[in-house]
Amino acid sequence: MARNQGGKAPRTATRIGTGTLLKGKLRFRESLSISGTFEGEIESDGMLYIHENAVVRADVRARAIIIGGTLRGNAHATERVEMLPAAKMYGNVRTARVRIGEGVVFEGKCEMIKNVNAVDIFAVPANQLRKSVQGVFQSEG
Repeated sequence: MARNQGGKAPRTATRIGTGTLLKGKLRFRESLSISGTFEGEIESDGMLYIHENAVVRADVRARAIIIGGTLRGNAHATERVEMLPAAKMYGNVRTARVRIGEGVVFEGKCEMIKNVNAVDIFAVPANQLRKSVQGVFQSEG
């Protein structure tokens, strides 16, 4: 669940407040909540919470993504993506588990992943894919 028993947003280690605009590449380890605006790219091993009035224009990769505001970009979560009732999601979702609340605006595709450690040949740079494939053929030889 995205909210605790008191109906409040989950506790997060870092916050980007209302009225704040950030642009660039954002990386964090634990958890982050965004109440303002962010444009760029987000990568994390933790949880991202996008508040109801927040706007994020980014491709997001994280363990868990909870959307209460607007996300314009793709969401890739190894654990789960949750769209709360006020969420607006304009992009594709790739995750192991998804929850979509009543009233959500979702324009995109949803891909359910079974093995989060599997190589996605369309998301991996060509050089890395070549090395992975060469390793397989060398071990067979």
